[in-house]
Amino acid sequence: MGGLSIWHWLIVIAVVAVLFGGKGKLSSVMGDFAKGIKAFKSGMKDEDADAAANPPPPQVQVSPPPPTIAATAAGDRPAHDRT
Repeated sequence: MGGLSIWHWLIVIAVVAVLFGGKGKLSSVMGDFAKGIKAFKSGMKDEDADAAANPPPPQVQVSPPPPTIAATAAGDRPAHDRT
């Protein structure tokens, strides 16, 4: 139970050769992954530049119209007391 046999080493070497070999699929997958990260970063920089160049317009607050005399008189009493 202490050491690895020759079969364990052969399996480990075969897995390493498949994963990190010259034309292995892992190297192409990792290359595509790196290209995706670069594209994402450049896209984020473009959005930040657009946001800095075009700030949103200021928001204008509109106050409600002043209440009328009838609305003020009716609004002073609760709805169940109005007759």
